[in-house]
Amino acid sequence: QGQVVESGGGLVQSGDSLRLSCAASGSRFTYRAMAWFRQAPGKERDFVAAVSWDGQTTTYDPSVEGRFTISRVQANNTVFLQMTNLKSEDTATYYCAITSGASALPGRFIKGDYWGQGTQVTVSS
Repeated sequence: QGQVVESGGGLVQSGDSLRLSCAASGSRFTYRAMAWFRQAPGKERDFVAAVSWDGQTTTYDPSVEGRFTISRVQANNTVFLQMTNLKSEDTATYYCAITSGASALPGRFIKGDYWGQGTQVTVSS
C-alpha cells in the first residue's frame, strides 16, 4: 500500500504564487513517476504535471506550462508543484498521484495508481 499526502493549498489572489507539497510513503514507489491533477467544481479531474522517477523529465498541461514547475526529491519521494502567476481558472482541488509507470508521459497517457485526498487552491480575481 502507498500513502500520498498533499499540503500547501490555500486562498491567494490573482498573480500570486503558491507551492504544493506531496509526500509519498513506501519504498517500492521510488521508481514510479508522480503527477499532479486538479478538479474544479462540476468538471472532470485533469492532468497538470508529471515528473519521472529520477526527477529528470517533466511534462505539463499547456494551460500551466511556463507558470507551474514540478520537482522531486527522490530520496524521500517528495514532489513539489511551484505555481506562479496564478489565475482564477487555476481554482481547483489539487491531487497528487503515484503513477503506474516510471516516465513523465504526456497527460493523456498518465494513469494514477495511488491518490492523495487533495488540497484546495482558490485564486480570487
